[in-house]
Amino acid sequence: MAAGECSAEELTQSCLDRIAEREEAVGAWIYLDPELALAQARALDAKKKAGDPLGTLHGLPVGLKDIFDTADMPTECGSAYYEGRRPIEDSTTAALLRRAGAVILGKTVTTEWALSAPGKTANPHDPSRTPGGSSSGSAAAVADQMTPLAIGTQTGGSMIRPASFCGVFGYKPTFGSISRRGVSMLARRLDTIGVYGRTADDLALIGDALMVHDPEDWDMLANPGRDLTGAMAEGLLDSFKFAFVRTPAWDQGEPDMTSALEAFVKGLGDVVQDVTLEGVFDDIVNTHKTVIHANVATFLGEAAEKAPEKMRPETHGRVDEGKAISAVDYIRALGLAEAQGQALDRLFDLYDVILTPSAAGQAPQDLSITGNPAFNGMWTLLGVPAVSVPLLTGADGMPIGVQVVGRCGDDARVLRAAKWLWERYGGQGK
Repeated sequence: MAAGECSAEELTQSCLDRIAEREEAVGAWIYLDPELALAQARALDAKKKAGDPLGTLHGLPVGLKDIFDTADMPTECGSAYYEGRRPIEDSTTAALLRRAGAVILGKTVTTEWALSAPGKTANPHDPSRTPGGSSSGSAAAVADQMTPLAIGTQTGGSMIRPASFCGVFGYKPTFGSISRRGVSMLARRLDTIGVYGRTADDLALIGDALMVHDPEDWDMLANPGRDLTGAMAEGLLDSFKFAFVRTPAWDQGEPDMTSALEAFVKGLGDVVQDVTLEGVFDDIVNTHKTVIHANVATFLGEAAEKAPEKMRPETHGRVDEGKAISAVDYIRALGLAEAQGQALDRLFDLYDVILTPSAAGQAPQDLSITGNPAFNGMWTLLGVPAVSVPLLTGADGMPIGVQVVGRCGDDARVLRAAKWLWERYGGQGK
């Protein structure tokens, strides 16, 4: 793009052509206006021709999960409750994408309210399988080469698990790195905006464009910027010191995933050591469940009561589960999460990053579910950065990701480790 080998309009049109060819099978998009997308691209080309300063994402199409407000597109959150909703202004994320010169290609499918009731999206590698959730359309669109970049969110496992199932790079930054103003809230304590791409460098590029402090998101870090692209340009270390962690959810892993990951880790040699998280971590999966469901009841309870017919049974069930949680149990869970975070932080005094599963296994052959989030929720609860790297293949030839997890704020190291693994071992173990 910078060299003039491709215009924004040409790249956008190529993405639209791919969508026209594949959307019926994949179903990644809930709103797409080709003329609106091309108008954005043409305006960017005119800006470049005039010699104006260009943004870091100049001309790059981006898919935006349908829970982010946009002034020129509907935002319906995958819900009948919000059918026909047209925001009057952009979310901070949408505004930052435009400021960086991106083309907002359209809105990608989300599960209802970014929870567990699936949308229409199928897995691009096998349409009989789930793409994961809740950022299903975003992951599938990148995997199927409909767009080079896409935005999603994670409250449980909604970024990392779809990345694993669809075979793309997915990045959940440190909590508080990207503003959530103008994004449908599900759990203030957990909601994290993330990005999809086809390389670790792509994740760094779009991550830098979005990590700008916004005082309207009270949970944002004061200085979220990481200069991720600068860190990636420094070159990679000769090796990293990895901790291979079998989390308390390990027994929920499928045999082909556990055997493939163990073989992959063994092949890394002495740069990795087995580490067991026990004691304070024993109940971390349930700790996350308590926190997320109490928040779901808080943020969706009114809608469930006001228009129950406009909420799907899966979502009603999650709201009901949250209503049954006592204040005592919720406060206890928050205290335990704080202790778990402190204990995990000490682990990073000894290791650069953690290697652990991105998902329980291959994408399930069932479009009525989004997969098991047990391998993701604990990292969301603790607010640490995580990247899914598409390194492995399951028994049926479907992708399985390896999750790289780091210390809070150490996003650059996590991305560099992900790139190191991909450059040295990408394709091995398949």
